[in-house]
Amino acid sequence: MLSPIATQSSPQPVAAGSPLPAPGAGRSTDAQDQILIERVAAGDLRAFETLYRSYHPRLLRFLSLLTPRAPIVEESLNDTMLAVWRRAATYNRQSKLSTWVFAIAYRTACKAMRWQDVPHEDREPDEQASEAHEPERQNADRETGAALMRALGHLSHEQRNVLVLTYFHDLPYAEIAQIMECPVNTVKTRMFHGRRKLRALMSGEPGDWL
Repeated sequence: MLSPIATQSSPQPVAAGSPLPAPGAGRSTDAQDQILIERVAAGDLRAFETLYRSYHPRLLRFLSLLTPRAPIVEESLNDTMLAVWRRAATYNRQSKLSTWVFAIAYRTACKAMRWQDVPHEDREPDEQASEAHEPERQNADRETGAALMRALGHLSHEQRNVLVLTYFHDLPYAEIAQIMECPVNTVKTRMFHGRRKLRALMSGEPGDWL
C-alpha cells in the first residue's frame, strides 16, 4: 500500500511537538470533537491539526495492539486521518466522532494487514517497555505485558479486537459493534470466548486484569 500522497487539498501528518491550539488537557470531549469536525468539513486545516493531535495517541495505541508491524501502524494511522480530512463532511452524527474515527482505523488496518498478508503475531518482550519508576515494578509490568501480548496473539482476530477496544480503550459494546460492523450480541459472544481463552492462556501469570 502506498503512503498518502500530499496534495494542496490533503494535509501533511502533524509532526510531534508542533504548536497546536489544544482543546484541553488530554482527550477532547464529545462537544469539542463535534466543533472540530464541523470546522474540518469546512476545510479548516488548523482544526484538523488539533483533531490529529487529540486522536494520534489513541489511534497509535489501538493500531499497535492490532499489529506489531510499525510500518503498517504508521501507514494506517496516517491513512485514517487522511480519510477523516477528506470525508469529514460525510460524518452524520449517528455515532460519536471517536466511534467513527476508530471504525475507519479498524477497516484501514484490516485492509493493510490482508494486503500484506501479515500474521497477528506478538511483539518481542523487550518491546513491551513499562513506564513504571521502580525497577521491580518495571520488570513485573514488562513480564505481565509480554505475557498478555503473547496470549492476545493466540486469539482470533475478532476476539482480540473486542478485548483491545474494551479493556484498552474503555468502549462499550454498542460502540464496538459499530466499529466492527457486527451485532452487539456478536461482540458479547466474542468477548465471552476471548476472555475464557485468554484466562486459560495466562493461567499462572502475574496480574489479573480480566
